[in-house]
Parts: sequence; C-alpha cells; structure tokens
Amino acid sequence: MAAASTAASTEVVDALRGSIAGDVIAPGGAGYDHARRVWNGVIDRSPAAIARCTSTADVVEAVRLARAHHVELSIRGGGHQVAGSAVVDDALVIDLSAMTGVHVDPVARTARVQAGARWRDVDRATQLFGLATTGGEVSQTGVGGLTLGGGLGLLQRAFGLACDNLRSIEIVTADGVVRTASASEHSDLFWAARGAGRGLGVVTSFEFGLHQLGPEVAAAQVVYPYDEAEAVMRAWRDLALTAPESVSPELVLWSIPPDPELPEDLHGMKVVMVAGLFAGDPAESVATLAPFKQLGTPLVDMSGTMPYADLQSSMDEMFPDGGRYYFKSHFLDELTDEAIAAIVSRDRDRPNPGSLIGIRTLGGAIDRVTPDESAYAHRGARFNLSIDVCWSDAADDEHVVGWARATWDATRQFSNGGVYMNFAGFEGEADVAREAVLGFDTARLERVLAEYDPTGVFSSAAQRP
Repeated sequence: MAAASTAASTEVVDALRGSIAGDVIAPGGAGYDHARRVWNGVIDRSPAAIARCTSTADVVEAVRLARAHHVELSIRGGGHQVAGSAVVDDALVIDLSAMTGVHVDPVARTARVQAGARWRDVDRATQLFGLATTGGEVSQTGVGGLTLGGGLGLLQRAFGLACDNLRSIEIVTADGVVRTASASEHSDLFWAARGAGRGLGVVTSFEFGLHQLGPEVAAAQVVYPYDEAEAVMRAWRDLALTAPESVSPELVLWSIPPDPELPEDLHGMKVVMVAGLFAGDPAESVATLAPFKQLGTPLVDMSGTMPYADLQSSMDEMFPDGGRYYFKSHFLDELTDEAIAAIVSRDRDRPNPGSLIGIRTLGGAIDRVTPDESAYAHRGARFNLSIDVCWSDAADDEHVVGWARATWDATRQFSNGGVYMNFAGFEGEADVAREAVLGFDTARLERVLAEYDPTGVFSSAAQRP
C-alpha cells in the first residue's frame, strides 16, 4: 500500500486523537523525537504519526483508520529489533510500549504478557513463583519481536524456543477484529505467529506456558585465553554435541568488558567465553557443568549459583539503549574444524572490543516441534552463528558493518542457508533472501496472509525479512 500523503496523514492524526485513549504524536509535536527512537541508535526514521496505544481497543481503532486511509503501518513492541522495523518513514507506528502488563497463573503455570513488555518484566513476575520460560538473553529485549521471530534463549534446548512455549495470542487482524489464536482456534494464524509472525496483524498479548525454574539457578561461565581459541572451540563443539538437554552451551569470541568484578588488567583482552545455564535444580548441576571448566586453561571462572533474573540481565550494560548495532547470522548443521578456523581467522580482525562472534547450540526441545505446529523454519540445525557488531561513533558505521558483512560472507559456505529472523542484518539487504529467513516452503504462510489480510494492510511488514 502506498504511504499516506501529508493530507491523509493529517486526517489520520486528527481521527486518532478523537478515538483512542493513548497519545498521538506527530512530527513537530512534543516528544516526537524521543518517541521515534528505538534501541538501535543507527535507526533514524521519521514516521508520519505514532499512536501510543494503551489497550487493545486503541489498537483496533488505529488499524481501522490506517485501513480506511491507506496508511502504511509499522508496529512497535519493545523497540529492540536490530533492524529497527518498529519505525518506518512516513508510516503510522502502532506503539504498544505502554502495554507492559504481565499476569501469572502459578497453578496453571501460564503467563499472559502484553505486547509492549520486555523480558525483564516477564522474569520479574514469573520468578515470584519460581517459574520461567525461554526469553531473550538481554532483559530489555522486547517480548513480541523476539517471540514472533522464533526466540532463541538460554533455556532453548530444555524448554524450546520462546515461540514454542506459546499457548495462545490475542491479535488484531487487518479487518479490525480481535481474535484469539491457539492450537484449537484460528490454528493457521497461530502456526504462522510461531516463528514467522510479521505482517499477520497486531499481536496485543501472548500466553506462555511456564516451567519450574529458579529463583536460584546454576550456570557455568568460564573465560579462556585467546591463543587457545581454536582448541577451546573444538573441545566446546564436542561437549555441545553430547551435552544433555538441560543445558544450551554457548561460546563467544569477545573482549573482557570493563566489569568492576573482573580484574582490571584483563579489561579489553580478547578471549573465548563459554557458558551454559542448567535448567534444573542447582544441586544436580555439578556433573553437567563441570566439563565447561576443562576445555583449556581457564583465565577466569565465574561459574556458580545465582538468581535467574540476575543472570538474564547480566549482559544489559554491554548493549545499552541508543548504542549502534548490526547483527547477522547463519544456521549450521555442523561446526567443522574448517569452520572453526575460518571463524577465528575473521575474528582476529574484529573491529572493536564491543563486537563479538557468538555460537549457540540448538537441538533438544527445539527439534521436537513439527512443521505442522510452527512456521519456524530452522528445526534440525545444530548451531546458530551470530556476528554482532556494537559501537558508538557514527563515523565508524561503514568500517564496523563492513567487517560484519565480510565475516558473514566468509562463513556462509559452512551454513545450511538459513538465517535467523531476529539477526538478519538491516532491512532490504539483497544477500538475505526471504526464503532464507522463513524457509523455502512459504506457500502456507502466503495463504494465511491472504486469508487474514486480503487487501494488504500489513503487507509492508510482511515483506520485511
């Protein structure tokens, strides 16, 4: 659908101000520059208007008016998506950031989460009852974007992806109707929302199944010297392939951050970090986590028992709001010695200490969800390779992003062709095909989109990778 003209935009703003309870913010208005900002400071876009919804009723009105005036839409939940898809030039932003409620039913072990919530909101509420579900590894990550794109996290092999833990969603579709989608109601819509959820409508809340975990958890966190990188990575790979599903091993080529709890003489040093959260009783974790300490010569061992919510938020300061970010990924069916050598070779030229190359182990509960249950297309992959560049000076944009893209190209030969929706670079990148993100059988998804949005109200959002 074509973007609105200035006249149409003005009509929509006036109509919205008369019909929704939340604020409507237009260019030149108080708070506009703040409202259009998202987590990634690279993103600098100017929407035609921002409808800060406070309820599902507000969302219905915003969708209805956008459809009537042929206005392009974007949807903001937590605003944490790296590509910045929450804001689009000359579009109407349906902003859900004021809708952050979390209601936990400890008996049913479920949580109803509004779409503007972040994972710290979920963890705070669920941990009161010693319950958790797979969520983002930075606590300020938005629940909506992460879940609709799949949802990798520290608990993924034990409990599945974030989208695998969905019981139902409430969604406003293009006709302005509020629907509940679940395995038994609008099941095709629910299928699509679990891993390919962009462009289906506006999800206003999520119902998650919860698992007994916390408040204290055991985790391995061990730092190894960089000159042992290849040997440690090979040992870690072998451990990851044989580890029980109660742990989801991770490895990061990074530099030690300026954490006051770490020795100052190590700050900024390039290292290999390995980690794994034990998804069970900490008293039963020793045998599972001990091998993480035996992959080389440890420099620092931060393993131990800690509050789950603290672990989930421990990386927040490394990824501050307003920093500059670019993430790109591959799915791998195997992590060969040749792939390890290529990754380390590229990492030697990493452009700055804040950037990293990370590898997450998949499998376990992720692979027990069938294609008929979820549109997430990357079941069966063993690893996800993520190239995350983080910097602060706009003058470094070309150099830093260029390194990430070159590293992605250099490691592409080891991938299975899949790309994680939430780590797919910036929108419109020609080297990331829609099929690589959504899978090569998109016919069912297209049928769902055609059924619930026949006139293309959300078509722009659906096309963003």
